[in-house]
Amino acid sequence: MRLILSYAVAVCCAVSLAGQAVAQDLKKGVTDLAHVDADYHFQGEYFGSVKAQEGGNRVVGLQVVAMGDGKFDALWYQGGLPGNGYDGSKTQKLSGQRIELKVELSGEGLMIELSAGRANVKNSGGAFLGSLIRQNRTSQTEGARPPANAVVLFDGKATDRLKNAKLTPDGLLEIGAETTEPVQNFTLHAEFRIPYMPYARGQGRGNSGFYLQKRYEVQVLDSFGLELQFNDCASLYRFKAPDMNMSFPPLRWQTYDIDFTAPKFDADNKRIAKGRITVRHNGVIVHNNLELDNKTGGGSPEGPNPLPILFQNHGNPVHFRNIWLVNHDASSAPAPTEPTTVAQANCSSPCPTTCCVPTPCCRPVRLRRCR
Repeated sequence: MRLILSYAVAVCCAVSLAGQAVAQDLKKGVTDLAHVDADYHFQGEYFGSVKAQEGGNRVVGLQVVAMGDGKFDALWYQGGLPGNGYDGSKTQKLSGQRIELKVELSGEGLMIELSAGRANVKNSGGAFLGSLIRQNRTSQTEGARPPANAVVLFDGKATDRLKNAKLTPDGLLEIGAETTEPVQNFTLHAEFRIPYMPYARGQGRGNSGFYLQKRYEVQVLDSFGLELQFNDCASLYRFKAPDMNMSFPPLRWQTYDIDFTAPKFDADNKRIAKGRITVRHNGVIVHNNLELDNKTGGGSPEGPNPLPILFQNHGNPVHFRNIWLVNHDASSAPAPTEPTTVAQANCSSPCPTTCCVPTPCCRPVRLRRCR
């Protein structure tokens, strides 16, 4: 009861305070939870089980996206959330509106009411199917510590390994910096946080990117709750979409873990081997040992000389922290990795063989009824 009451009070306060001061920030991008609007408290991920048409229960996931002025879009996933059970089948689209302390969504035979951290699901005839619980997932590599042989690019304090570095008052790196040293073959760990921009769309919504060697861009974008698209978050810009959309909601910390091997050139500067890249987005492999045909998007031309990493300035207030890399020579570059199909949520206890409601931490052998 205390959790529900606290949630209702938080939303109520957000509704009453969602005035002029908040609205002016939403267009530019909110980076502080203290300045979000009422819609933000409904946006996010929901997970649980519902009655299946063929009998029994089935595990499902729901991602809800705030679109401004109390409007919402949502995607319904069979099997769970992306990286946590989603079976890859076609998603179902829903849309709806906030009405004071609840949001009503509908679409493709479903009616869903969001309230007090739950998504109560009914079919089009009004029959209750089940409730999903709001989740706050974290990447399994968030907070990863650099190994002894790592080069720490940014630890929240020192910026001597970065050019054009600007920090927020709370010690986060802003867009536009680049490494002082060029890079060749490496493993990079970086954490980033996308602003909340409910009125923005497409490439104007939380845009930045990691330009490896200033040539190959791994896109950063608010792609949460979208069907997989070209040039969205974790895309190799204008080259390849990720294998799965692993985006978390804005204002949640996300991670990239990137293995990069530069292309090889002969004495005449002719390329004799393509570059390769593996990208893990929030702990899940979305590009696996992929060959790079050329530079991506607006990157610098390919060549034998290594260049720095650039944290792209696209005008949106994306922030970064905990950035480090491990250099490899050509002989010790990371080997191809077996694809990850299920993300490991932060779980402190083993998965039970039976439980009332499945969680992103585990899929029980069977569900039991609980009163």
